[in-house]
Amino acid sequence: MRKPADLRRAEIVATVLDQADRIGPDRVTTGAVASMIGVTQAALFRHFPSKAALWLAVAEHVAEGLGAAWDEALSQNHGPLVRLRALIAAQLAQIAATPALPMLLFSRELNVTNADLRATFHGRLMVFRSLLEQQVAAGQNAGLLRNDINAMDAAVLMTSLVQGVAIRWALGARDFDLPGEGLRLFDVQCRLLAAGRE
Repeated sequence: MRKPADLRRAEIVATVLDQADRIGPDRVTTGAVASMIGVTQAALFRHFPSKAALWLAVAEHVAEGLGAAWDEALSQNHGPLVRLRALIAAQLAQIAATPALPMLLFSRELNVTNADLRATFHGRLMVFRSLLEQQVAAGQNAGLLRNDINAMDAAVLMTSLVQGVAIRWALGARDFDLPGEGLRLFDVQCRLLAAGRE
């Protein structure tokens, strides 16, 4: 029985992410993806006219998940520091749920071959940094965080923390709890940024 087009597209995207995790993004082929889901390569190209279009669909899928997680984090009404921590937790949870993501960000597919893919991920990163910056500024305005540090610089440090711990997790056989370790380090960073420190 033939699957509806939207379900087949979702299956293809999930398979690409699984293969990117298993063998690396640059080794994923449309032929292998088609074989894994039991269709011909021609059938796969009926859903995605090119490999670049397939990767863009993967990026949009990941971006939607990130956006929904950030919206949920920002819905918390417990102040800017709670929302900051929730944003970091959401980002780490999304990476843990999509383990191909750290390697995808450093892939040839992203950085050389597919400008649209790179633009999608860069745009998401800029949105995340902006959300962090807004919460840092709110924390500074509330007297909770040092105001002698530029809010954007603090947001860049927090973004770098997430990226660093994610890369360490991806390269280290995922032998630690990514959200737990990331939040532990975020709490250290927050203490360093707390108001009242010289």
